[in-house]
Amino acid sequence: MIPAIQKSGKNEIALHGWIHESLPNLNDAGEEERLMNQAIEYLTKVTGKRPVGTRARAWALSPYSLGIIQKAGLLYDSSMMARDEPYNIMSNGKDTGLLELPVSWIEDDAPYFGSAGSLPSPELIFKVYRDEFDMAYREGTFLMLTFHPHISGRRSRVAEMEKFFDYMKSKQGVWFATAQQVAEYVKKNPSVQ
Repeated sequence: MIPAIQKSGKNEIALHGWIHESLPNLNDAGEEERLMNQAIEYLTKVTGKRPVGTRARAWALSPYSLGIIQKAGLLYDSSMMARDEPYNIMSNGKDTGLLELPVSWIEDDAPYFGSAGSLPSPELIFKVYRDEFDMAYREGTFLMLTFHPHISGRRSRVAEMEKFFDYMKSKQGVWFATAQQVAEYVKKNPSVQ
């Protein structure tokens, strides 16, 4: 599966923990760093490319996470929600050198379709995503959607997802990019922050 994903050239394989661990529950800097390094080593070996970004499980970082991410030399994190567009992560009043590609629960499929069951219609949920996209498009900014294959990969949801992607493609100037591409673009063009 990984070679097929890589071969397309349209995807990125980033970090999402080693065992989908909860960093706040782990609450151990040494173990968190060990698990991140293990994940980096494994993904690098399997893909032939070192990952450049990370997203924490349930988007929950520990008090140690930023330092560990910095030490790992990653380009971006995508676990925080301070803004609707990419921003430099500050810690203790200092720029960490990391870029945040913010996420939002409203742009994630899990709250709508996850373990609590399913809301009435995929069409209604994808209307929420469409409304979010329309505002981001109007503002000329960024939209970070989160889709899980085991959640949005169901037939009725895929049908609505296809309509949604066709809708976004119909708009002039929309850029579909990997998180790495966005992070690199923002780093080279700081005026877009």
